[in-house]
Amino acid sequence: MFIQTEPTPNPEVLKFLPGRDVMGEGTRDFRSAEEAAASALAADLFDIEGVTRVFFGPDFVTVGKHPSSDWPHLKAPILAAIMDHFTSGRPLFAGEDSAAGGHEEGAYEGETAQIVAEIKDLLDTRIRPAVAQDGGDILFSKFDADTGVVWLNMRGACSGCPSSTATLKAGVENMLKHYVPEVTRVEQTL
Repeated sequence: MFIQTEPTPNPEVLKFLPGRDVMGEGTRDFRSAEEAAASALAADLFDIEGVTRVFFGPDFVTVGKHPSSDWPHLKAPILAAIMDHFTSGRPLFAGEDSAAGGHEEGAYEGETAQIVAEIKDLLDTRIRPAVAQDGGDILFSKFDADTGVVWLNMRGACSGCPSSTATLKAGVENMLKHYVPEVTRVEQTL
């Protein structure tokens, strides 16, 4: 098995491509060892000293490290854990806890529901595929119809990335404002 490694715009995160589906559909973000208990692979990665975050994409895994840790020391054990997992044939999740993360569903009605549907469609067709190339994901959190503010959740390599604010404001906000005139601003949900 050959696992490709790619840098991301976030220097504290690397993207690992095992050459097969990871989630297939959806994504899953693990911010702690406790959350990672739902997945054998995520738990194994959190067992490596210096790993602070694990994110599963459709066909990739991104791993975040503590700033004091070095990639040359972390890369080999991370590659070994990913390879061991996929060659063992173990399921990605223990039991029924395979819930993929997606857009938050809110109770929107009428014209607001149509605006939210347009926002989600733009995210799914134009923005999320581009962000996935950098090892991350952007999910809809909420829309305030009174102010026109869209709240988005940045995950994977995007979370905590130094360029995420620029991506959010210059890229995502401009696109949403262009295609959905009711959008006035985009903010990040923490």
